[in-house]
Amino acid sequence: MIFLLLGLALWVGVHFWKRLAPTHRAKFGDRGKMVVAIGAVVGLVLMVIGYRMAQGTYYWGRTPALVGINNLLMLLAFYLFAASGSKARITQYIRHPQLTAVMIWALAHLIVNGDTPSFVLFGGLLVWASSEVQLINRAQPDWTPGPAVPVKKEITALIATLVVFAVVAGVHVALGYNPFG
Repeated sequence: MIFLLLGLALWVGVHFWKRLAPTHRAKFGDRGKMVVAIGAVVGLVLMVIGYRMAQGTYYWGRTPALVGINNLLMLLAFYLFAASGSKARITQYIRHPQLTAVMIWALAHLIVNGDTPSFVLFGGLLVWASSEVQLINRAQPDWTPGPAVPVKKEITALIATLVVFAVVAGVHVALGYNPFG
């Protein structure tokens, strides 16, 4: 579980760097973006390796109902992430669509994975994303929703959602985790 914890700590650390130490982060200029990107990738790799190696107490398993709830939440999470990139209509109502997507993704995975490594990984990322939202809102309390969005952007977000969902489902199947039960 050490790799999982190290990866999670690295991920959280590089993402909080700008919010918790803005002066220090600003000293790095554009090189700081590279530090964050490398740290995030290394953290992600450590989390994946650590999660696959981790063992822990098992509290509940997947049921058809939980799998169905998970998949619906995952569609919503992918839609929010895609909507943030295409600036779809929902971004007029949700200030942080990507972080909200991460929170929904983490919650969906906690619903179907009732074991200690899942609590650490998905619970940790849920806490990180919600903390990030709070830190951003505290630093920048004013928010003005964007302008009206053309239907084309909404369609783009919906198509991207379905494509990404299919690809991620395929990757899960290839790794031995059938997302459809």
